Amino acid sequence: MGERQRAAQDYIVAGDGGWQLAGSRCGACQAVFLGARRVCAACGARGRMLPEVLRDRGRVHSFTTVHRSFPGVPVPFVMAVVDLDGGPALRGTLRDAAAAELRFDLPVRVVFGDSGQRDASGAAWIAFSFVPDREAMS
Repeated sequence: MGERQRAAQDYIVAGDGGWQLAGSRCGACQAVFLGARRVCAACGARGRMLPEVLRDRGRVHSFTTVHRSFPGVPVPFVMAVVDLDGGPALRGTLRDAAAAELRFDLPVRVVFGDSGQRDASGAAWIAFSFVPDREAMS
């Protein structure tokens, strides 16, 4: 995490060990969400949301190969919905997976890196993606 880096989303935060995904847990029903929340979308509780660092491991719930995207975005790439351990589910790019590895329930890790984009000052935007969790596959 250098000083010339910025989080691409407000739920990507700098932590003790590097970049992390920030979330919220409802103190009433224990539902977990990506990012800061004031109201629980599961039970409607107000004032019961607690900040929480989300886990960096999960399993693929769904995926698709994208063949057409915005100008400047290289295709094809794999877009996946991942159920993080402990919640929530989130969508992101699945990288470094061979076609033969792609499957539902594939164990993955969250990784952070330079998105290839820069802000007006030249700082790199840091984004997250998923990679196969080879340790969990053994």
